[in-house]
Amino acid sequence: MSRAPRVGFFGLLGSGNLGNDGSFEAVLNFLRSEHPDARIDAFCAGPDVVRARYGIAATRLNWYRAEYQTASGVRSIVLKAFGKVVDAFRTAAWVRRQDVVIVPGMGVLEATLPLRPWGLPYSLLLLTLSGRVLGTKVALVSVGAAVIERRATRTLTTWAARLATYRSYRDELSRDAMRRMGVDTSDDEVYPDLAFALPVPEAPSSRAVGVGVMAYHGGNDDRARAEEIHARYVGELKRFVKQLVADGRQVRLFVGDDADQVVVDRLVADGVTAARTSTLEELMREMAAVDTVVATRYHNVLCALKLGKPTISLGYAAKNDVLMASMGLGEFCQQARSVDVDRLLAQFRELERRRAELVATLAERNRLQSERLRKQFDRLSREIR
Repeated sequence: MSRAPRVGFFGLLGSGNLGNDGSFEAVLNFLRSEHPDARIDAFCAGPDVVRARYGIAATRLNWYRAEYQTASGVRSIVLKAFGKVVDAFRTAAWVRRQDVVIVPGMGVLEATLPLRPWGLPYSLLLLTLSGRVLGTKVALVSVGAAVIERRATRTLTTWAARLATYRSYRDELSRDAMRRMGVDTSDDEVYPDLAFALPVPEAPSSRAVGVGVMAYHGGNDDRARAEEIHARYVGELKRFVKQLVADGRQVRLFVGDDADQVVVDRLVADGVTAARTSTLEELMREMAAVDTVVATRYHNVLCALKLGKPTISLGYAAKNDVLMASMGLGEFCQQARSVDVDRLLAQFRELERRRAELVATLAERNRLQSERLRKQFDRLSREIR
């Protein structure tokens, strides 16, 4: 391009999810370093936050401001439906102004947490369809995917993926999921999660244990049992934290989304403190000061591993297990829906016993992840030029 490239970012950015914003920050840092003349814009869930925090232009993703609230009453149902029509034109108008649109990481091709087809899947389809019609490249970069069972959500998601100009995935599990759902992935690549490209802060370490919590209510098919699943998860975490305190350990709580604060409030007690963070960079700075980490949210686990912290994952999806295995800690996993505290305590003691070995393993795996992400950014540069 002879003129400055126009690069847009799309996604649930600025909405309180640290992992989503961290993936965006990694690509934004790359652009500002390698393509400083690029004109950057965002079509996102939290435009006010994005404008204030990152200093770029930003437009609201949805016309209807209560898009992600359950519609109740005729008026809200009508407004939400009307908004879907308006968003088709708004999305096309925004896409027309870009040369390339980047969807930076995030689990945009999965439904492991509660998700409605007319939410993000519909918005993503509008994006990639507009790109095809208007000649704007749309790149899904190191995104997460999972096999989706519900037909409407699956249909919108797979068509959105097919219409993208470029696709790469954050793990083999994601690429295989798209292949199983009928998408031709023969030209698609697998690279590490974009958050591995973020800088690592330095902080004095302590013997404190970091515990990353989540407002976990099960998956997309668990709506009828959501409160039961949530209560069990929080109850088991509380037992684990109490035992750590009884053993003389300080506990530091971390979140990955604004919604997680409700769990923090139930766990804070003597010997238990909570970090206040609004970005992945802040989260890593706080996490750098603890000795070991036990976490649920994918990007809490990822940040701990990137920092070289021996980590246990209480995962809510297979992506957690895949990440842990890729970093050499596959044996230190449990499922969030069925936490076994006795086993967790045994895993924790084993984690600490093998600390030196695991720290060395993580250092080598992090070096390899950085090398692979460099190749991803080189590939992305070719799409931007």
